[in-house]
Order: sequence, then C-alpha cells, then structure tokens
Amino acid sequence: MAEEREEEKQLKQRIAKILDESRTSYAIHNRKLKELSALRSRCSSPLQFFSAFSKTLTPLFTLQRRVASTDRVVRFISIFASATSDCEDFLRFLLTATAAANKTARFRACQIVSEIVMRLPDDAEVSNEVWDEVIESMMLRVRDKVPITRTFAVRALSRFANDGENSDILDLFLDVLPIEHNAEVRKTIVLSLPPSIATSQVIIDCTTDVSESVRKAAYCVLANKFPLQSLSIKLRATILQRGLADRSLAVSKECLKLMKDEWLIKCCNGDPVELLKYLDVETYELVGESVMGALLKAGLVNLRDSESIQEYISSTDDKTEGNSVHCTPSIQLMEAEVALYWRTVCRHLQNEAQAKGSDAAATMGTEAAVYAAEASDNNDLLERILPATVSDYIDLVKAHIDAGSNYRFASRQLLLLGAMLDFSDATNRKVASAFVQELLHKPLDHEVDDDGNMVVIGDGINLSGDREWADAVSGLAKKVHAANGEFEQIVLGVVEELARSCRERTADFRQWMHSLAVTGLLLENSKSFRWLQGQAIEPFELLQSLLLPGAKHVHLDVQRIAARCLGLFGLLEKKPSEELVKQLRLSFVNGPSPISVVACKALIDLVMWHGPQELNRALGVNFSSKGQDDKKAFSPVNLSDTGEGLNVQMLDLLYAGIDKDEWGNSLASDEYESVQAILGEGFAKILLLSENYPSIPASLHPFLLAKLIYLYFSNERNDLQRLKQCLSVFFEHYPSFSVTHKKYLSKAFIPIMRSMWPGINGNSGGSAVLLSDMRKCAVQASRFMLQMMQAPLYEKETAKEDENGNSELPEVIDGSLEPPLECGEEGLAIRIAVEVASFHMKKTAAERSYVSALCRILILLHFRLSEQGSIKLMRRLLSHVAGSVLAEKDLVKELERMAEHLKALDREPDQELLQDQANLILGRLELDFNLDIDGSVTMLQTPAPCSIRPPRSRRRVRRDEVSSDEEVSPTSVVPTVPGTISMRSQRASKTAALTKMTVSRSVRVDSADDEEEEGSEVTSEEDSDESECEG
Repeated sequence: MAEEREEEKQLKQRIAKILDESRTSYAIHNRKLKELSALRSRCSSPLQFFSAFSKTLTPLFTLQRRVASTDRVVRFISIFASATSDCEDFLRFLLTATAAANKTARFRACQIVSEIVMRLPDDAEVSNEVWDEVIESMMLRVRDKVPITRTFAVRALSRFANDGENSDILDLFLDVLPIEHNAEVRKTIVLSLPPSIATSQVIIDCTTDVSESVRKAAYCVLANKFPLQSLSIKLRATILQRGLADRSLAVSKECLKLMKDEWLIKCCNGDPVELLKYLDVETYELVGESVMGALLKAGLVNLRDSESIQEYISSTDDKTEGNSVHCTPSIQLMEAEVALYWRTVCRHLQNEAQAKGSDAAATMGTEAAVYAAEASDNNDLLERILPATVSDYIDLVKAHIDAGSNYRFASRQLLLLGAMLDFSDATNRKVASAFVQELLHKPLDHEVDDDGNMVVIGDGINLSGDREWADAVSGLAKKVHAANGEFEQIVLGVVEELARSCRERTADFRQWMHSLAVTGLLLENSKSFRWLQGQAIEPFELLQSLLLPGAKHVHLDVQRIAARCLGLFGLLEKKPSEELVKQLRLSFVNGPSPISVVACKALIDLVMWHGPQELNRALGVNFSSKGQDDKKAFSPVNLSDTGEGLNVQMLDLLYAGIDKDEWGNSLASDEYESVQAILGEGFAKILLLSENYPSIPASLHPFLLAKLIYLYFSNERNDLQRLKQCLSVFFEHYPSFSVTHKKYLSKAFIPIMRSMWPGINGNSGGSAVLLSDMRKCAVQASRFMLQMMQAPLYEKETAKEDENGNSELPEVIDGSLEPPLECGEEGLAIRIAVEVASFHMKKTAAERSYVSALCRILILLHFRLSEQGSIKLMRRLLSHVAGSVLAEKDLVKELERMAEHLKALDREPDQELLQDQANLILGRLELDFNLDIDGSVTMLQTPAPCSIRPPRSRRRVRRDEVSSDEEVSPTSVVPTVPGTISMRSQRASKTAALTKMTVSRSVRVDSADDEEEEGSEVTSEEDSDESECEG
C-alpha cells in the first residue's frame, strides 16, 4: 500500500508539473500533450491515471479569477480529455462538480465541459447516456445564479441546439433570453441560436438591445447564418434601418459589413440597384436612402462612364409590354429602384462638390487647388449624369407621370432631381414654369365605390393626396421661381383659376379640395404675408371666398382641408383675424372628430405663434391685464353648449377640450392622433417655453402640468401612446430647464395625488383589484414627481448676469444650487406635511392609505442647511404628521429619523419658531394652515419608549386597565413596583391566563369600536409606556 501511495504521489507530481508548464504559453501545448499521453500510457491501469489526474485538478476548481494562465490550463485539459478514451469518465467527474454548492467549482466545471463539448469531433465515441447527462446538467446551469456559469452552460448547449431532437434546448434559450440581465450571457445565447423562422425575429429584436456587444453579436449571427433570401422584406429593412443608424460605431460597422460582404457582394454581385430591389424602396424609402448613403460614403458605388440618366432619354430599346402606350418613343421608363439610385447618387455628388468647394475657399496654395479639382470633377460627373437640357428632364418626368400610378414613386424621385438643375436661363425657366403650373393644375385622383360615389385617393389634405408628392412639387416650384414673391405670384395665379368655380358655387367637392390643396401648399411655403398682397387674388378675398366657405362646406373632407388652410393663413397674418379664429373655434367645438383634430392643431399653433391674448382680442373677449394676472384657475367651459363657448378665453376652451370624452374616433389616417393628444402636446410645448408666453398667468401652469401628468399615467386610453412618448421627453427636460418649473411642479404635487388616489375628492372606486391598480399608479406618479423635483438644473440656470451684463454664479452650498424655498424640496415637504396634518384623526381606509403614501414621499425629501426657518417649521409639523400614521410603526420610525436629522440641521434647536415666521413661510407657499406654535415639538412615539418597569408587570397593568374602568381587577396578585424585577409564581401565571381569557372578549369589542381613536389615546405618556411596550 505504501508503494502504491508513493507511486500515486509521484504520478500526481508529474501531472502537476506538466499542467503548471502548460500555463506559460499555447505554443508548448502540443509537446506537453505528448508528455501527458506518454505518462498515461506508462500507468498500470487507466483508472490509476484518471484518479491521479482528477485529484491533481482539484485546486483548479478553487481559482475564482479568470486569468490568461488559468484559461490556458483549462484549454490544455479540454484538448487532452477530448482526445482520450477516458472522456466519458472525465465528463461524469465534471458533471458532479457542476452541481456543487461552491459557485467557483460550478463555474470551472461548466467551463471545462463547454471546452470539451466544443472540441469533440462528430464521430467521438461517447454514449448517448453521457450526452443526456451533459445536456440535462447544462440546462440546469443555464438558470444558475452566477452569470459566468450560465455563459459556459449556454456555450456547452450551443452544439446541441441545432439538433431537431433537442428542441427543448432551443425552447430554453428562447425562454431565458428576454429575462436575462447579464449582457455576456445574452450575447452567448444569441451566438448559439440556430437559423430558423422561430429564431430570426428573436435575433432581430436583439439589434435593439441596450448592450453594444449583444447588438454586434446579433448582426454577426445574421450575416453568418441567415442568407438574404431567407429573410422577409420587412425584416431586411428593419435590420438595415437599425444597424446603419446605431449610435455605436462598432455596431454600425458590423451592419455595414453584413450589407457589403453578405448581401451586396454575394447575393447582388456588387450591384446596388439589385440590393435595393430586395428592400422594396417604394415602401421603405428611408431605408433605401440610408443604404445608398452608406454605400456612397464607403466608396462601394462605382459609376461607369456609360451610366447616366441620359441613357433613359435617348434610348430606342424596345419597351416592356404596356409601357409603350403611355410614353414617348425616346423615353425609357425607370424602375423605382433605379430612380432612387440616381437621385441619391446625384445628391451625393452635389454635396461633395459643395463641400470640396468650401474647403478650397477656406485654404490656400496646393491644398486649395486639390480641393478645387475634386469639386470640379464632381460637378463634371454630375453634369454628365443629369439630363442635358431642362426640356429633356421635363419630358422624362412627364413620361413617368403619364405612365400611371405604377411609376408614381419614380416620378417623385425625378421631381426631386429638379433641385439640382440650373434654371437661371430665362428660356429654361419659362419651360419649367409651365411644367410647374401643369403639376399644380393636375386634379386629384379619385375612384368610384360600389354605390357610385366618388372617393378621393390619398390623404385628402395635400396636393395629389400625398405629402411627399406635394413637397417635391413645392421644392421644384421654389427652385424655378427663386426670386422674392415670384413663387407666391405663380401659385396664386393657379389658385385664382381653380377658385373661380368655388366662388361661383359651381364646383364639386373634388374641385374644392383641389383648390384648397394648392392653397395649403402656397401658405405652407410662403415666406411672408406681404408677398401674398397685390397678386391675382388678394389675401382677404382668398379668406372670404375660399377658406371660410370651405370650412362651412357640407362635405367633411372639404371642411378638414379648409380648417388646415385657415390655421396656415393665421400663422402668416400679423394679427389673427376675427372671422378666422371664430371659425376655427366653431370647427373645434362642433365639428366631427376629424375636423376637430385639424382645428385643434390650428388653434394650438396660433396660440403658440401669436399668444393667447391676441386670439382673445380677435374673439372680442377683452379681459384686463390685471384681471388676467389675478386668475387663479381655468374657468369651466361646457363644450356641449355651443352658445357658452362664444364668451370664454381661448386657453379655457382648449383646457376644457382635454376633459371632453365625446370627441369620437378619428380617421384611419390619423389613428394615432386625438384631440387630447394634440392638446397635451401643445400644452407641453407652452410649459417648456413658458418664458416666451408671459401673458399666460403663472397660476395656471400647475393646472396644466397636473393635467399632463395625469394623462401620462392614465391607462384608460389606448390612443394616447404617441402623446406619452412625447411627454416622456418633455418630463425629462422640464424640471431642469428652469427653477421656476420646479415651483409649478411643487404646487401641482398635492392636486395630482388627490385626483389620482381612489376615494379622495370623491374619486370613484371599484373592485379591490381596480383600487389596488389605481393606488399603484398614484404611487408611481408620486415617485416620478419626486425624481423631477430632485433633478439638477441645466447649465444655463447656473449663471446669472449682474447689472453690467457680467456672468456670475449664484450661491452654491455643498456643490448644489440654491433655489428659493417654493422651488426646492423644502417647499414640497411642507406642502405634504400640511396636507397630511389637515386630515382628522379618524380617517377612512382610502384616507389612511393616501396619507401613508404621502409620508413615504416625505421621508425621501432633503432639507438644506440654509433653510433654517423651513427646518424649524418642519420639525413642528412632523409631530402632527406622525400622529396621522401611528398604526404604521415602520413609517413612524422613518419619521423619527427624519426628525432627528432635522434637529441636527437646526443651528438653534432650543429656539422656538415664532408665529409670524411660520405664517410667512406658509404664505410664501400659499398654504392656509392653523399651526399651534405653543405645542410640543416632541414626536409621538409608536412604539413608545419602554419604562423601567418589569415587562411582565406591565402586561398585567394593561389588562387590568382594559378589563375594568372603575376598579383594579382583584386577580392581579403580583404588585407593580417600578425598578423591581420579580419572577411570577406558577399560581400567578395561571391567574393571569384566566384573567386574559375572561377579559379578551371585552378587549376585542372595545378595540373594534375605538380602532380609529387609538392614536388619540396614545398621547398619554404613561399609558403609552405601559401599553405600547407590550406590543
């Protein structure tokens, strides 16, 4: 036995020496593997070597840190184990370690198992039972609490995930991926997912992961495992849209590598047009633009000398079937991808030429000559690509327009090319002007439904029913007529012709919509109202003969586009006209939902542009500026009564629109828009830029803010998602934009909580589940407002200017700014304390939960050392606050800690707060509260401090006190002596137990009747000492 032990010891030393030497470098692994194999072959039995080998590895399972030397040993062991016949025994040994209680042992075991599994050849002689054990063990470790262990478990299972028989592994990956918190584990799972329909969407979803490494891994997997043809058009567009616009340069480069190496070169033979055909650019135009921009920036677009737009004008090749009917013999129609390709190439060349020209002008010498030569080359190449003449360009565009709706996209791309042409020549400008007028005169497309009614195709707002088409036409028109007032002159001439039938009341609804669409294009792109004067039709005549009658038209689509034009017309006016504002107000109040939405947008724009006072003057609602400043709240407006709405201010009218629920459903094209959403977004802009609207009383800002917060946390409406996205950005910046904003937020805190908490202010309740959800929502809103109050101010608020205009920093204490009391956390704390103290001791269940929620916010607020008056006032208020939540001992303890902290901050803790000082602070916060200055500052203790009496004696005293109101119970045999500690006899214990049994019923009845009055009973110090210490 001694010889065997000595032999085993020597064997372990040799193995340890080899393993220790393998730590130094990977280069010696092959030589050391041979030495270890030779050592194994010299052993008398494989079991002897395996036993010594396993024992030698034991220290490896205790190394926590991942260092390069340890990883080399792990790799060496894995290579050796995968090449020996003892692989099954070694795997079983490792599987035992994967279930160890020690996290380091589990991690090392999973690491070695994963290395062995990944290195074993496909024909390795490993039994199915061992594989099953490996899979089962690794599936358990995937849910291990240590991230690195989960990572290696996933890596070990990745080899089996492709096997159809092990579908449970794939299901496990798909289950844990969404809930995995560690980025490295998510990355390993993504790299382990096999290509399939089920995994494609999951991997694409990972392109929006918060971790850069996970997003990069997702694009790597998409490049290596998913051919271009295997993905749908939507998925292709999503991949490129996210990847090319990713904020991380490494991720965007990985996406560009995917697009270039796998898609462009392998699948499209390096042809960008072929790649665009895989993306459906007519549906995903922006994606096509970003793809072309990335390819052009990377220099992957090679222009051959024979390629240009001119070849589509002079070509005489045979046309495709059906096209020759619609185009001239000298024009070859472009496909959508080709049109987008040439438009992006020309724009890139123009931008490069301008950039190089600017660089040449900013430099001198040889460098300037080089930049100038590059700019000249780009201009020459652009000139070669574009049509030779303006007439050729117009013929090309006309041919595509006449080809029908199938070439509408290509026509618009060619229209956008017009911005790159030169119209300085009078002849070219005359030809182009005639073409522009032809585009403006082109009637709206329509179709006839089953009932024989004509239906306009498009959005019913813009020219030709397409916003992009209207922008392209207006861009070309402004390029052709670039002189001041020339654009307005030409378009107003067209409007005058189209409006004749409308003024004569002979036009049908399509002609009305066409006239108003051209008018909207003019008003939206006009630079000044004065350029509209003195033209073919005067602005006043345009308003009276077209816009106002259109708003009163019987057809809803005409009313909608007319309301939009009225809003644009009002933005151009120096002061909004009375008839215009009144008509928009009437459309907002009485119109159907589609018209109300457009009228609401127009009114919000006019309020932000002209100010609410100008709109009130236009309406004839004249309120004195003094009365306006004294306005404390919004006036109630009954929107169902059209007569009442004629005598209210504009802000009151719009504010009332938020609460109206009978707006109905909006059009399908505006499914994400509603009156409430538009008003909420408008009010958010007004609040954020409140300094630009001094005419809006400051007292109204808290009401607007409270309404926005209520809408943000409301779960009753599903059509406010777009508004909530807007408000999420608004709330991020609003408290940091100005210190005054925090004042409004502080004033709005209590009204918001009262409006959201069920059972307060008459709020309707419901089931227990509904009440719980409403309370959770209110608590979430309170914490959200707390975060906004504690948000730091932006830098512009940190500097002030003195009388000479010099910038100086405000007072800084402890590195933080010093806002006034009403703008800081102290003001909010006092508001909350006053609100809690205003409730009676006897409260309902809703009031108790409400007060508790307020107190939990109160203990999170901080006081500055400079606010000594607020600290003293808060110390006084805390005694009232604690008396309202005596039933919640943990909360009372937090309030006690807060009181101790405030006492430590108080520079003169023994000096009392004067009544005038308290009234001054409460007056600054606009609070009306009768504070008892002469009362005690001492916190009500719950549980109260235990007295020095023996604990068991105190229990009997409490029972005696509760059981009889007039005399002490005769069963109390142990005297109550302060400071004396005595043991109860067995007889006394029995007597006390019997007393408890006889008295318990009356105690329950009394406590049930006086449950709400317990807090007042605790104010007695002696009773509190004896009763609360028992609890």
